[in-house]
Amino acid sequence: MLKPLNTDDLRGARVTVMGLGLNGGGVPTARFLAKAGALVTVTDMKDESALAESVSALDGLGIRFVLGRHERGNFSSADLVVKNPAVRPDNEYLALSRRVETDLSIFLGLCPAPVLAVTGSKGKSTTSSALAHVLRASGINAYLGGNITMSPLSFLSELSPSDRVVLELSSWQLGDLKGRGVLKPLVAVLTRIVPDHLDRYAGMDEYVADKRLIYADQGPSQWTLCDADDPYGRSFAAETKAGVLWYGSRPPLDACGARLAPDGSWWGQLPGTEKFPLVPAVVPVPGAHNRRNMAAAALAAWAAGAEPGGLAAAMETFPGVEHRLEHFADRNGSRWYNDSAATVPEAVAAALDAFSEPIVLITGGTDKNLDFRPVRAAYRKAKELILLSGTGTEKLRALLDEDGVPYHGPYADFIEAVQTADNLAAPGHVVILSPGCTSFGMFKNEFDRGRSFKTAVAGLP
Repeated sequence: MLKPLNTDDLRGARVTVMGLGLNGGGVPTARFLAKAGALVTVTDMKDESALAESVSALDGLGIRFVLGRHERGNFSSADLVVKNPAVRPDNEYLALSRRVETDLSIFLGLCPAPVLAVTGSKGKSTTSSALAHVLRASGINAYLGGNITMSPLSFLSELSPSDRVVLELSSWQLGDLKGRGVLKPLVAVLTRIVPDHLDRYAGMDEYVADKRLIYADQGPSQWTLCDADDPYGRSFAAETKAGVLWYGSRPPLDACGARLAPDGSWWGQLPGTEKFPLVPAVVPVPGAHNRRNMAAAALAAWAAGAEPGGLAAAMETFPGVEHRLEHFADRNGSRWYNDSAATVPEAVAAALDAFSEPIVLITGGTDKNLDFRPVRAAYRKAKELILLSGTGTEKLRALLDEDGVPYHGPYADFIEAVQTADNLAAPGHVVILSPGCTSFGMFKNEFDRGRSFKTAVAGLP
C-alpha cells in the first residue's frame, strides 16, 4: 500500500498533470501543485485553442504546458503523475510513471475533516448537493467536490476538523483509489445502480466492483446508506463493515433509516429517536426519484451530525442541480427542463415519470453499450418524441419502430430539434431534454449539451 503524500513530498517534485480538461478538475489540481512548490508540467491531447480558458486560469504560476500531444519523457522523468479520472489505468504513458495519483488520492491523504462520500449510477449529484445543502442549513460548515466538477484540492487549505466534506465519486474515481487505504468516509451513500459505462467495463460485475470500493475501508463507527429497493443495495449492506442505514419503500421491518410514505413524503426512524419527517411530499425539485435521493441525503446529514428536527425544512429550500431536471424557462404556457445529465435510459424513464402533464421529449445521442429494452415502454409516455442523431439513437429507434411509437428526426442539427420541440409544445406542456445517452460528436460533454439547450431556447423567436 502506498504511503499517502504529504506537502513535503510535493515541494520541488517534478509532477506531470495528465489531462487539463474543461470541467474544473485539472485547473485546481495544477494550481494546488504549483503553489505547493512542485515543478508542474500539464499535458493534454487537446490543443491550446481548445484549452485556452483553462490555460489562462493558470497564468503566472510557472507551469509548463505540453498540449495537443503527450511526450513519453514527461512521464518517465516525473517523480509523480497526477491523472484525470477519464484516463484509463492501463494507459501506455502511465506505465512509464514511477508513481500515479489523482487529485482525490492526494486530497484524501491531506484532508483534516470527516468525509461523506456519495456514489451510484444516477442521482449522485442531486444527493451530494442536497447533502451539502442540508448540512449548511443545519449550521455545519460543508464543502462539496469530486465528480460534480469541483476538485476538492481547491478548498483543502480552508478546511478544519469541524467541517464536513461531501464528495461525489464516480466509478472511475473509486477505481483509482483501490488499495490505497485513504477513503474511509464517515458516511458512504450508494444511490440506485443501473447499467452504465459498459463501453469501459467488461460487464456489470466489474462496474459494480468499483462502486463497492466506497465502503471497502470503513469500520464499525461509520455508516453505509443502502437503497432497500435495489438488489445491489442488499448486497452492499451484507458486505460493509460499517453500520447500515436503509432508505426505500421496503426496508427491513426493524431497520433504521428512511421510509417512503404513501403520499410520497419520506420519514426517518433512527437510533434512539421517534419517527420524524425527512422530505415533504412536495418540494421544488420534481420527481419521485429526486425525493428518494433527497431522503438519502437527509439521512446522511443526520449521520454526519445534523439535528433531525430541521431536515425536512432544509429540503423545502433545496433548489436542485443544473442539468438534472432543471426548470430554466417558461415559454408560451409550456415549462422547459434541462435534464442533460440523464445519460442512461433509466434516467429518461425517471424524468418521464416526474410529470403528469403532456411531455415533449428531446432524447438520444451517443451509445455507451447500454440496453434501452428494459425501459422501452417509458418512451410511450411522451406526447411528442424528438430524436437527436447518434449511435445510441439508432438502437432506440429500432425499438420505437418495433413498438409503433412515432417520433420526429433524428436531427443532426440541435437547433432544428429545439425549434421542432417549440413548434410542438402547447400551453400546459412540459418540454424536456433528457438524452439517455452521452453527448460526444455533437457536444463536448453533457454540461455543454445542457448549456447549449438553454442558449438555444433563449434564442427562439
